[in-house]
Amino acid sequence: MNDNNKTHNERREFLKASALVAGGVMMSGYSWAGMPSSNDDTIKIALIGCGDRGTGAAFQALSTKFNLKLVAMADAFQDRLDNSYKAISTKFGAKVDVPKERQFVGFDGYKQAIALADVVLLVTPPGFRPIHFEEAIKQGKHVFMEKPVAVDSPGIRKVLAAAELAKQKKLNVVVGLQRRYQTNYRETLKRIQDGAIGDIVSGQVYWNSGGVWVRPRIASQTEMEYQMRNWYYFNWLCGDHIVEQHVHNIDIANWVKNAYPVSIQGTGSRAWRTGKNYGEIYDNHAVELTYADGSVIYSQCRHFEGTNNRVDESFQGTKGRVYLSANNSGILWDHKGKELFSHNTKGNANPYQTEHDELFAAITNNEYKFWDAERAAKSCFTAIVGRYATYSGEVIKWDDALKAENSLFPEQLSWDAKPKVLPDANGLYPVAMPGKTKVLGQS
Repeated sequence: MNDNNKTHNERREFLKASALVAGGVMMSGYSWAGMPSSNDDTIKIALIGCGDRGTGAAFQALSTKFNLKLVAMADAFQDRLDNSYKAISTKFGAKVDVPKERQFVGFDGYKQAIALADVVLLVTPPGFRPIHFEEAIKQGKHVFMEKPVAVDSPGIRKVLAAAELAKQKKLNVVVGLQRRYQTNYRETLKRIQDGAIGDIVSGQVYWNSGGVWVRPRIASQTEMEYQMRNWYYFNWLCGDHIVEQHVHNIDIANWVKNAYPVSIQGTGSRAWRTGKNYGEIYDNHAVELTYADGSVIYSQCRHFEGTNNRVDESFQGTKGRVYLSANNSGILWDHKGKELFSHNTKGNANPYQTEHDELFAAITNNEYKFWDAERAAKSCFTAIVGRYATYSGEVIKWDDALKAENSLFPEQLSWDAKPKVLPDANGLYPVAMPGKTKVLGQS
């Protein structure tokens, strides 16, 4: 047997073993993934969530150097699946084999799509992530999932439990907190962790921008369809922009601290984005993340049109300071202003692509890359606790929040089912009021 054939066979055995750990039984004539068995080394992928980000994730997966084929797709909406399929198949041709019988539309299609693949891409609105991730791990699949991974305490607990099961099953998981895969962050964080600026005593992280899309209500839509089409503005789907977007910067704070906050307090409101088209979420949050060593990281995010934009992170240590940003900046100084390190941006890889390159390299090389799930869940939970703090006006302790039974998810999923938050007669949704709103399931 030549080395190439040996590697191919080892890879298939690795993929089979991952599935068998889940307790599945292979049927004669069929592979463990439920597809006709073959002797090739093709890694079969399924796309769950066919919006712009899902389509982008499929592009990145299929752009890796590995032998991949997209074999199944699922989305709640037919038009999104159709548009995504057209874009992906036009770009990648023979790497796409998704006939109509492997295109699943509706709330439960994810289960069928997951069953057909070796690796699943979970890219729906984040409110669905806990149940999709749990199912993927239960079925013994490797996973790429976008951030955030949940929107409330029960969802985070579900993800943490599935993350632990993924470790036991030796399943690879990569989460789309792409700064973790960006060269300037990696190189700068190595130096911080080696003590270049001493112990981190304070910091500031920002995502201030002009906001995102709005999709006007259509008369024929049910309330469920309207909210899912406008998922960014409803907490059961999005978690508010402190969770959906600012989690990137909050994750950097936790990475730099190599810890998670023990308590969070802050303030927020709807100051600019106040109309009925904007659901229930705030447009600004300012919170303080307090860690066990007493250090405090200040976190700010807002969606205001026509104001100064800022998306970056700064931290102060006992021996110096650091500035980081997604535009490939990474600079360290000592306390006298002497530059200790400045990242060279030339030739940096696209971190969105690196996520997939490293996931499929781990699968191909029989390695295990499962730590993303737990740390991503905890950074997402940091952002969720930030929302609890701004909505309630209370100091929220991490341990108390993690135990909360405050699920935002609807009691049932169907197009005529009612979400838990509904508009009034004027089309306005209830908005949290600090001092009155209870966030941890309190009476």
